[in-house]
Amino acid sequence: MRHDPRSRPAVDSLRLTPAELERYGRHLVLPEIGLDGQARLKSARVVLVGAGGLGAPAGLYLAAAGVGRMSIVDDDVVDVTNLQRQVIFTVEDVGQNKARAACARLHALNPHVQLTAHPERLTRENAHAYLRDHDIVIDGSDNFSTRYLVNDTCAALGIAHVHGSVLRFEGQVSLFGGDGPCYRCLFPEPPRPGDAPDCAEAGVLGVLPGMIGSIQAAEAIKWVLHAGTSLAGRLLRIDALNMKFTEVAIARDPACPVCGDHRNVPSPPGETACAPARPKENRVSIPEISVKELKRRLDAGDSLVLVDVREPHEHSAGNIGGTLIPMGEIPARMDELDADQEIVVYCRTGNRSTRVAEFLQDSGFDKVLNLTGGIRAWSNEIDPSVGKF
Repeated sequence: MRHDPRSRPAVDSLRLTPAELERYGRHLVLPEIGLDGQARLKSARVVLVGAGGLGAPAGLYLAAAGVGRMSIVDDDVVDVTNLQRQVIFTVEDVGQNKARAACARLHALNPHVQLTAHPERLTRENAHAYLRDHDIVIDGSDNFSTRYLVNDTCAALGIAHVHGSVLRFEGQVSLFGGDGPCYRCLFPEPPRPGDAPDCAEAGVLGVLPGMIGSIQAAEAIKWVLHAGTSLAGRLLRIDALNMKFTEVAIARDPACPVCGDHRNVPSPPGETACAPARPKENRVSIPEISVKELKRRLDAGDSLVLVDVREPHEHSAGNIGGTLIPMGEIPARMDELDADQEIVVYCRTGNRSTRVAEFLQDSGFDKVLNLTGGIRAWSNEIDPSVGKF
């Protein structure tokens, strides 16, 4: 039986304190919310995966709405480039962990909300522990591996989640859960490296995550209240450049390995069915190298080939040498690399380089190392003069 917080008995409206009755007055006059609905929001448990462009507005509006308990999972730190769109942070937060900084800001906004920060990356090992016991998940992640992990874990736990993503001037949002389709019904497998650039490569209109994140918050609130019509079974697309809103119907795939008629048996706690639907049989984990170890080996004169997979404007702002091959150009320029040499792939934080390293490994490059933390870690730990854009 799937978990549905909306089936819980009505919450005693007397749980609202006089201060809360005053704070949420504009909610209380709405027939769809009222005292009982606001009390439901107070008893709700929401987790934000990511406190960035999407998680920032979603978190602000959920806290303002009076969601009682919120958890935030994010291992990243605030960077000055985040401030263009991640409105939950200020310049004083630069260098701080996003989950902790976001919790501090949300507490200042609404001290009635119970907040928990998990300053870690969501992984197969911790996903069940961090997502279970919540009513709904807001997926504000910025990479495909985490999106599939959230989807598969939520499906196994029977928890709904609200998906959102943005790129350039376009965004999309939907709700997955209940008896409807899941994220894999829409996108069965992640794209190949280079097929889908991220915001660091392609850019994003700063206000767009605010639009999508606000819709994610609205969907979560409606789910808790059992009010209105959700986006389950519908993908809402926003073209902010031309201000057009379109919808795409999503049907549940009977063959989906996660929510289909013959779905996989849910994994035990601590694990998830998050591997791609058709995993690479021979893939091994991508070896990583720390910036300190890379510095030591470079100083020792070791023969290493450095490959920067960022965009040209990022490379010119600061780099540690090597060949510039933007991630999107990797498939067409692999002939420039020697599979017999030891290759160190780096980007800004290690996300893009991980995907490129996986692609190269699948293409026969067995001596690929991913630089942990990317150019930002190099700037923080080795040479502050190197720009970390």
